[in-house]
Amino acid sequence: MKKLTAYLARLFVVDAIILFGVVCFLLWLVNCLRSFDVISVKGQSIFTLAVQALLTMPPLAISFFYICIGIGLTRALQALQNNRELHIIHTSHGLKSLWGATMIVIGAGVVGVLLLSNFVEPAANRRLNLLNASVAADLVSSSLRPGRFTQITPGVVLLIGSREGDGEIREFFADDRRDPKLRQTYIAETARVAAYGEDYVLELRNGTLQYAAADGRFSQIAFARYDVSVDRLSQAAGWSDPIYETDTVTLLAQAWATGDWNQPMLLLVANRMAEGLRVIGIAIMVLAMLGFPSGKRTRFAVPMEAVVMLIAFGERGISAYSPIGTSTGALLLIVVAGIALLLRIRPRPIPLAAPL
Repeated sequence: MKKLTAYLARLFVVDAIILFGVVCFLLWLVNCLRSFDVISVKGQSIFTLAVQALLTMPPLAISFFYICIGIGLTRALQALQNNRELHIIHTSHGLKSLWGATMIVIGAGVVGVLLLSNFVEPAANRRLNLLNASVAADLVSSSLRPGRFTQITPGVVLLIGSREGDGEIREFFADDRRDPKLRQTYIAETARVAAYGEDYVLELRNGTLQYAAADGRFSQIAFARYDVSVDRLSQAAGWSDPIYETDTVTLLAQAWATGDWNQPMLLLVANRMAEGLRVIGIAIMVLAMLGFPSGKRTRFAVPMEAVVMLIAFGERGISAYSPIGTSTGALLLIVVAGIALLLRIRPRPIPLAAPL
């Protein structure tokens, strides 16, 4: 690797890493504030709050990853433009080093974001569900006060009559209104929280399970014993789909072994892989906009960081509302950026001087 290529790659990567680190820290603080009910309502420790906030970060970090790559490249290229280094690179035939450094950043960014989306995020979702179940189990087994309604998660309210010394709960009541189309109510004479490996189960005895639909239909099931996963009650919007807790390699291996290439799994894998395309598109677009020296001076300079964010949000909007697929915006960004880059590197004819 040439010294110039290494210098430019280091310049690009350092700016992107610093910005991404700052964004992750701010996201973690915001998640701590959003999850403060873990301490104030559920009686957990600050350590539990910190871990829960950390485990909820991967989806947000992935969303901002390629934006940080684009802004990092933008700031580095603007610095090269301001100190005239970009002019020297172009006039001294250093374009190969500029392209090479950009390719290094793109390659490292694609590998990093794919690791986050395909492996880190599923592992974090799995650990977060286990943590939520543990918090809910602790709330059910020790923090509930007899005769007092307690919300363990938005939409799920518990009430107990009393608690025995051995941990057995008398007169258990749980109301689940998370699904607007179906309300579920659990009523039991006794209940107990039991651990099975990493899972927590609420053992209900001698009770009824009631279903009330939005259209007025009602049904009731009586049981002598009914086991409810605490993880099922602790999720903010019902229980989670296991595919969101499984990494992409395992999903593809399972689909290959069973022959079940279902649409939700394929859509999830496509969403995860699209993050790499976003990194490629935003990096090429920034290179097309700022990778060439310019002597123009405008009275009102447009902050290029804001332009990069507008491009990224536009790409997200196209991907979200596209009927073709979630990768539409990323592919369109790559095409537009590629055309813009080709137009910038296209040789221009030198105008001849007019005869006197």
